[in-house]
Amino acid sequence: MAEQATDTVDGTGAVAGTGTTGTLAPGGGAHLEHNPGRPISWVGTSVVIIGFIIGGIAFVPAPHWVPFWIGTAVAIVGCLILLFSKTFSEDWY
Repeated sequence: MAEQATDTVDGTGAVAGTGTTGTLAPGGGAHLEHNPGRPISWVGTSVVIIGFIIGGIAFVPAPHWVPFWIGTAVAIVGCLILLFSKTFSEDWY
């Protein structure tokens, strides 16, 4: 990672090597506000993850198709929750 300029050339506020003036904020830039999303988005995402976990466990140590399809159905329900709650269009930055 490159080091940020932290020193001034003289007392003018010009940063060495950049030709710009001003103060440097910790972190080096504008603060972007965190978007935690809506609770329904977290529920839908959690349901999809649980479905994938169920489906993945179904393949250990040998494929068991009934638990796999149950996991698939759970993941699809989670996707439908995300679709109908408009997660992909409203919870974006």
